[in-house]
Amino acid sequence: MTVAIAEFHFYVELNRFIAWAYRQRAFTRPYARDATVKHMIEALGVPHTEVELIMVNGVVADFSHRMQDGDRVSIFPHFHAWDISPLANLHPPLAQVIRLIADAHLGRLAKSLRMLGFDVLYRNSYPDNDVVRIARDDERIVLTRDRDLLMRKDLAHGCYLYSTVCDEQVCEVLARFNLIAAVQPFSRCLACNGLLRPIDKAVADDRVPLESGRHYDRFFECESCRRVFWEGSHVARMRNRIARVLQQCGAGLERLPAEM
Repeated sequence: MTVAIAEFHFYVELNRFIAWAYRQRAFTRPYARDATVKHMIEALGVPHTEVELIMVNGVVADFSHRMQDGDRVSIFPHFHAWDISPLANLHPPLAQVIRLIADAHLGRLAKSLRMLGFDVLYRNSYPDNDVVRIARDDERIVLTRDRDLLMRKDLAHGCYLYSTVCDEQVCEVLARFNLIAAVQPFSRCLACNGLLRPIDKAVADDRVPLESGRHYDRFFECESCRRVFWEGSHVARMRNRIARVLQQCGAGLERLPAEM
């Protein structure tokens, strides 16, 4: 097989995926002449889902570009501060309403995003094949810290979580998909992801503890699992956490409702 040489340069956080010797600089690597730029990027350790812009010899290219001897390849992550959609053509358009699926290790993140009102599927028994299949069939974005999962060729959209801290991961997701304006706290069931709807106190009375029925007047039911919720002390703690997380993410606290 004929081998050629190309120069690669990965920018910003993409350097965390590649070998130490190649970080923060341009470097050369041999490759088979029939290789695509996507093949080379992932061979060097970077999932295709984490790349938003590729330039080959100063010209915008897509994943299917066939490598040529002497190519100079620059690879950029997703841009949060600028809209480069006229240039970026690497991924299918996102759905108008963002829907997510978290892998088996991100249960706390899934509940935290549901607390903010986002549609997040999660089950700790999901094998990787099911995660990819569901993401494809339901047009969901995969959230994971498993870069091999994000390299699945039939996966259109994913998000690698750089942090291991849940609140920081929430901020990563909100920034990556520009979701601050879509925050709707207390609109989803933390247990099953279903939407919550208000119900009359009379309907809730025989489904909640006696003391809760005496002290609270506003009740909500999950449309999917039929659990009943009310604004107890736990909601005050959740509201404080949401305020802290949104502040950490640099969001205005006007997204936080005064009541559940």
